[in-house]
Amino acid sequence: MLTYQNWVQPTIQFNENSETKGALEVLKWAYSTYDDIVYACSFGIEGIVLIDLISKVNPMAKIVFLDTELHFNETYEVIDRVKERYPLLQIELKKPTFTLKQQEEKHGDELWITNPNLCCHIRKVLPLQEALKDVTAWISGLRREQSPTRQHVQYINKDEKFEKVKICPLIHWTWKEIWRYAYNYDLSYNVLHDRGYPSIGCAPCTEPVFNEEDLRSGRWKGSGKLECGLHVNTKGL
Repeated sequence: MLTYQNWVQPTIQFNENSETKGALEVLKWAYSTYDDIVYACSFGIEGIVLIDLISKVNPMAKIVFLDTELHFNETYEVIDRVKERYPLLQIELKKPTFTLKQQEEKHGDELWITNPNLCCHIRKVLPLQEALKDVTAWISGLRREQSPTRQHVQYINKDEKFEKVKICPLIHWTWKEIWRYAYNYDLSYNVLHDRGYPSIGCAPCTEPVFNEEDLRSGRWKGSGKLECGLHVNTKGL
């Protein structure tokens, strides 16, 4: 079994020209290879599509949502709808060790403004680190089209940050293909997508966008920040 510790570049090939552009084939391989795999889902539209694909392979799959306690109400509403549609999925809302009050007492008010990297580290990176401590591999909904930092993502990746194998089934999907699948299968999704939010994170750090060329430009607007830290091998803050 391929692990972080015995990593060699995988030679297995998946058909990126299949109906799901290799996604279903990757998921079948992943769930047949790893018993302890978990999907870290943000419940944006890519996540909704990936959950539907996962349910076709493993209806009892483990899914973790990083509940920063700063999400939009609409995000929690879509999670409830997903639970109703896929009752066998094991969905965990993983909260940070620090409450917002404790974070404020230690680091000051509105840390997401004064030090967004530290805020993401406390409320996203550390909780995911905890959620992944006993697994060999995890699944992510990254797509190459999303941003320049994601253009070289492979189906199967050596995750240096969390020292796991990271599986990314949707790397070849376009934004239009994601939405076509959602409509074809009548999937519920976050209504904020209809209000100009292509990428949805924490409420204080996410704004609507009007530039379809950069779907993540509404995240951490004006800060120069491009990633929350889950998908980059940052050392320190």
